[in-house]
Amino acid sequence: MDDMDPTISNPEFYRTLWENDDVRVLEYLDAPGDETTAHRHPNSVMITLTDFDRQLSIGGTTRDVTLAAGAAVWLPTQTHSGRNTGATATHTILIELKNSTGTGEPGVLGPAT
Repeated sequence: MDDMDPTISNPEFYRTLWENDDVRVLEYLDAPGDETTAHRHPNSVMITLTDFDRQLSIGGTTRDVTLAAGAAVWLPTQTHSGRNTGATATHTILIELKNSTGTGEPGVLGPAT
């Protein structure tokens, strides 16, 4: 694993629930005001377990994201840092696709719209 892996760069927020050669399932949990350092996600599906508000950032670009509990969204390959800007915890499950061919695009932040 490299230092941009979220379980390495931000172990206080990310934990691996299950993994094989093709997929890794992560749980993410933080509290209001918590911030992550920069980390990378491959193409993933994110399932929200709580309503949340976050601000994602990379290279001077920011994006505010608000999602309701129970949403399932596509997260294209990206590198970002994040901050919980809401009044509730951010609790999600990320299903990372290890063998996906997406390379991401500069400035892509958060779920695809």
